[in-house]
Amino acid sequence: MRIARYTTGEDPAYGIVQGDPGQEVITPLAGDPLYVGLQPSGQGPVMLDDVRLLAPVIPRSKVVAIGKNYADHAKEMGGEAPAEPMMFFKPNTAVVGPFDPVVLPAGSNEISYEGELAVVIKTITRGVKAENAAECIYGYTIANDVTARDWQRTDGQWARAKGFDTSCPLGPWVETELDPADLSIVTTLDGEVKQDGTTADMIHGIAAIIEYASAAFTLLPGDVILTGTPAGVGLVEAGQQTTIEIEGIGSLTNTFVRR
Repeated sequence: MRIARYTTGEDPAYGIVQGDPGQEVITPLAGDPLYVGLQPSGQGPVMLDDVRLLAPVIPRSKVVAIGKNYADHAKEMGGEAPAEPMMFFKPNTAVVGPFDPVVLPAGSNEISYEGELAVVIKTITRGVKAENAAECIYGYTIANDVTARDWQRTDGQWARAKGFDTSCPLGPWVETELDPADLSIVTTLDGEVKQDGTTADMIHGIAAIIEYASAAFTLLPGDVILTGTPAGVGLVEAGQQTTIEIEGIGSLTNTFVRR
């Protein structure tokens, strides 16, 4: 099931997306399904083409991201893959939606894209074992872990490099029925393929990541986990556009701007 957050020009709403590509229809829901369940609003359906999609979830507290979770990406970054998940945070103020601009921050000249599978948490999650992790998952979406590489090198920690405003595009919706074990991830830059990988190459699987993260801190409903990126990351300039496509979910497109 595909659950979108969208606007028709009024307050954000949630709905179930159904239909073939180009003919998708949204059935409006009464509220955020994370908290009120799948309750139809009673309003008539709307065509997907007639709405603006928003980030499908605004994390209640945090985005938890996993670094160097693909061996080929760890190699291209000049290091070994970590023995345990390497975690860092992106604030919820970094989140934007499909087709929203990613604003290149003043003071950085090396901004990079990273296409990733994102996991959305469903329940309050603390100390969960890997074998029970699926019970805590609401669904999956697509993320771009936008990174200021120069700040990443110089700061000694990644809060600024990974957490600046608009550095976490999410979308186009949350897919609640998906097997994430072996999904194609393809990132294009202005139509040219830059990343072409599969989730089967993750070093630390999703269940293990949830166990590891929830042993340290509580995950709240709507929190998002970014699961790492395949090889092929690179720099972007103002005016360029990335599209990340993940099998079984769809695609996430954003344009980079300088203000």
